Order: sequence, then C-alpha cells, then structure tokens
Amino acid sequence: MSLANGIEKMAEGSLDAPTRHPIAWRDPDFHDEEKLDAELRRQLDICHGCRRCFNLCDSFPRLFDLIDAAGDAELEGVPSAKLKSVVDACTLCDMCFLTKCPYVPPHEFNLDIPHLMVRYRAVELRKGRIGAIDRKLTETDANANRACGALSGVANWATRRGNALTRPMMQAVAGIHADAELPKFAGETFVAQSEKRAPEVNLEAPAFGRKAVLYATCFANYNNPDIGHAARAVLARNGVETEVVYPECCGMPQLEHGDLERVANKAETVAAAMAPWIEKGYDIVALVPSCALMLKFEWPLIVPESDAVGALAGATFDIAEYVVDIKAKEGLADGLRPLGGDVTVHVSCHSRAQNMGQKATQMLRLIPETKTKPIERCSGHGGSWGVKKEWYPVALKVGKPVAKQAMKNDNAFLVSECPLARDHIVQGIEAEGGNASGIQAFQHPIQLLAKAYGF
Repeated sequence: MSLANGIEKMAEGSLDAPTRHPIAWRDPDFHDEEKLDAELRRQLDICHGCRRCFNLCDSFPRLFDLIDAAGDAELEGVPSAKLKSVVDACTLCDMCFLTKCPYVPPHEFNLDIPHLMVRYRAVELRKGRIGAIDRKLTETDANANRACGALSGVANWATRRGNALTRPMMQAVAGIHADAELPKFAGETFVAQSEKRAPEVNLEAPAFGRKAVLYATCFANYNNPDIGHAARAVLARNGVETEVVYPECCGMPQLEHGDLERVANKAETVAAAMAPWIEKGYDIVALVPSCALMLKFEWPLIVPESDAVGALAGATFDIAEYVVDIKAKEGLADGLRPLGGDVTVHVSCHSRAQNMGQKATQMLRLIPETKTKPIERCSGHGGSWGVKKEWYPVALKVGKPVAKQAMKNDNAFLVSECPLARDHIVQGIEAEGGNASGIQAFQHPIQLLAKAYGF
C-alpha cells in the first residue's frame, strides 16, 4: 500500500498465514559462525523491540534480562557467548512462530526463531560442542531396543523415581535430574504385539472402507503400546483397516541437537517404507503429535526435493485429527458411553504447531455426558531437554500455569496429547502440593475414547 508521498507503508504484522522456508542446511553459509551470529543478532534485536513472547518460555526472559543488564538497553551490548543461554533454553515448541510473532514470513523481517535455534545447534554440533552423553540420550531406537523386552523390568527399576541407588548416579553421569519422571519400557514392542493380534473391523461402520497405516512412533512402540492398541481398536470400531509400521524414529530428538543430516536420512527411510502403502490408498496416522509434526511439516523443509517425503506429508494425519475427520466425513460408529467424570485435556505445543485446531478436544467432546476443558499452554517438558539436571527446574517453572489450571479444574481425568507432557504435568501438580494420585491420568486422548467405547 503506497502513501501519498510515495513512501511504501510497512504493516507491523501480516494477515497472511505464516509460511516457512526450507532449512538450507546444505548451504556452506549455514554453518558459518560469523554469518550465524549476524543473523542471530538481527532476529533477536527485533524480538527485543517487540517483547511479545516474554511469557512463552524461558528463552525470551533470558534474552531481555541480558539486554537490560548490559546497561545500554540494546542487544549490541550483550556478548555473543552469553546468547548461548537463550538458545539452550529453547525447547523448539514453535509457539513463538505460530502464536505470537507478527514478523514471521511472509513479513519482510522474516523471523523464525525455532529454526534459528536449530541452526545454532547445528553449528555447535559440527564444532564438537554437544557432548557424547547428550547425543546418546537422543538415540531413542538404540536405547529402547536395549531396555524394551526382557530387560524392561530392570530398566524400569533403574530409572524409577526414588531409586536411591541408580538415580543419583544417572544425575551425576548422564545429567538426568534425579527427580524427573522418565518413560517406562514395555515388555514387548507395539509392533511385535500387533503382529500377534489385530482388532476385528466393523463392517457396518459408516467409515468402513478406510485404510490406515499407524506410524507407531518410538513412544508407542517401546514405552506405551496401549496408545497404539487404543488407536487400533477405535479405528477398527469405525470400520478402518489398520497396519502397524515402524521403520525408525522420526528424528525429533536429533532435530533438537541440530543433526539435520540424520533427520534427513530418517525422513528418506521412513518415506520409502510408507510409499507402497500410500500408493495402495492407505492414510498414514501418527500416534504422537511430535512425530506427526515431523512427518507433516519439518521433513518437507529439511528435504524439500524429495517427492516421497512430500507425498508422505500430504497423506499424514495426527490420530485425533483422523478421528475428527471420520466424524466430519462419514460419522462415528455408535457405542460411545460416558466416562463417569469430566476431562482436563492439555493441548500440546506440537499439536498446536500442526495448525490443525484443537482436534483432541474436539474428539473427546464426542463422548456423551462428559465435559472437556482444554489447557492451551506449554507444559514446559521439551522432550529430553526437560529431564536434564540444568533444565528440569526451569521446565517445572514454565509448566506451572498448566499444573495450577489442572488443579483448579479438579476433573476426574487428566490427559495430554503429548505423553511426556502428561507425566510432567502430574509432577507439576505434586510440586504445587496437589493430590495427583486422585486424578486418573492417561498418556493420550485416544485412550479415553477407547475407554468410552468400552475397550
């Protein structure tokens, strides 16, 4: 829009939907420290002038405190080395990009703080500044293959909160906070269990004829197969034929450390495994929001040249999104019954980052005579970040409003779209003096829908 004097007017925000550019990790400039520092300062200086994100996480308060302490109220007074603390506090929740920032693309300021944090960590990784133990903690498949199965009892004993023998040792050696709740391991993987039994498909369901591959995800496969079985049972009741496929982890833990080459390789591997199913008309349904986000949005930005990755992104649904889609297009099979209590549902950041609306909330509101109250705020967990000794107290602080709201709701059921967030919220309730033992806490909303169906 032009003014009378010919000067172009620049709008503060944009009415257009946020767009994201591919991550240019193969460009030599991507890993250039001087160019990274210049871009870091360019974007953070705009953040300093805006400060709308002050209450989202701990990164922005750290940034603003550094600037305020520098004395001249400008970013240039802050040494570059001190900006590392801002990067380290980022959990890659994406909420600044999607919910707060008026300067994301297509705005000419072109801010994308989460992907800038990924670039910073990619440079740190290349320079050898990310420790071997931190990298080891992100190897979900390798770690879980050792702990899942016959050794699950020993692994669960060793990682249990309150184990005075092992948890102090884990904190000293691996930097995992002694009080952080860690995922339990299953005695048998979801994939292995699924090969032994499959639910009978309801031929009379309105959605009969749909076919879906469940991308098991590392959590449902190794830690809580009940999530997968609940999803399979609900879909079978609604006429959907399902297969369970798990080539490997989506790479979200590696993305958190900037290991983009590893993520790209995982994207290509999983996309190649899913391609034949997509060609046969199967939808792809991810059981955990972080993994759905990777398949739908992050992978196409990391390997934009891959047709297989693009096809997978277009065929992928989050499980709650898929159930709501069935409801909207064909209608659900009957048989849902009240739960006998109301539900507090935490809308996870990586569900919100999919920009699909509150699909888990919509899904749970299909249960008759059951009120569902959502909490749309970050739990503070942040994957492997939130269990580290340095960051666990910060994670509790960030998640404190969620814990307090859950306590205020005082509903019979508590669930989060993110299984790790659920555990963290329960710990937050305990930290606030609440009675978490009086709440029926589930690790995924699909389990409550399965319960309402009588499974």
